[in-house]
Amino acid sequence: MNSDNDDDMRPEYDFSQGVRGKHYRAMQQGYTVTIHQADGSTRVREIQAPPGVVILDSDVQAYFPDSNAVNEALRALIRLIPKQQRT
Repeated sequence: MNSDNDDDMRPEYDFSQGVRGKHYRAMQQGYTVTIHQADGSTRVREIQAPPGVVILDSDVQAYFPDSNAVNEALRALIRLIPKQQRT
């Protein structure tokens, strides 16, 4: 493995036909997970994003590595808004 390359992707994986964000809108609406148990039973779980979850587009994510970075940037913007407009 080349130590200069930070890419851990194996050569046998081919995502050249992949579409970025293909399921983005559907995931925001929630999704269903079907779990097949070893005993033959099946569980179905409905997954919804918790209230307050914000999904950043990939071009924005490139500038914000974590929640703290996003919050710091938004607080800086809030300080620019005149106090009479803040409610």
